[in-house]
Amino acid sequence: MLKLNFKEILLNGIIFLTIFFIDRISKIYIMNIAELNNKVDIYISPYLNFYLIWNKGIAFGLLSFDGSFIYNLISTIIVIISLVVLILIIKSEGLKRYSLIFVLGGAVANLFDRIYYSAVPDFIDFHIGDYHWFVFNVADIFITFGVICLILLEIMNKNKVKNEVN
Repeated sequence: MLKLNFKEILLNGIIFLTIFFIDRISKIYIMNIAELNNKVDIYISPYLNFYLIWNKGIAFGLLSFDGSFIYNLISTIIVIISLVVLILIIKSEGLKRYSLIFVLGGAVANLFDRIYYSAVPDFIDFHIGDYHWFVFNVADIFITFGVICLILLEIMNKNKVKNEVN
């Protein structure tokens, strides 16, 4: 049943926009550094650097192709998935709704970049020694956090149902 009131819609919108703008501000900041220095290669700690790359694939640079057809197909799939997530947000409540908003906020932020720049700026380079994880951005953090929360909620719900049956 759909029981969204104005306060919930406003709160959901504020969370979504906050995620979107935190990501935008971080990317604009990094791109400004790149424009001034012709590159971004900032040492933060032995485990973290900021290093700007342009990602034409999906999360963490997966499915990166040079062809515009593949790029447009991936972008269209992202739009469809975002619409499905929006429908799930409307139908959900509680922590599940907020987790989905995190996913949608990050997805729309990256989709904006795909449309505006024809690529997504990724710049967070987490590494241990010479082993580097995929370079990612703030939107990817929100998407990942939202998905992890959804998985944990599903596990807790499954355990709750299992305990009620026994």
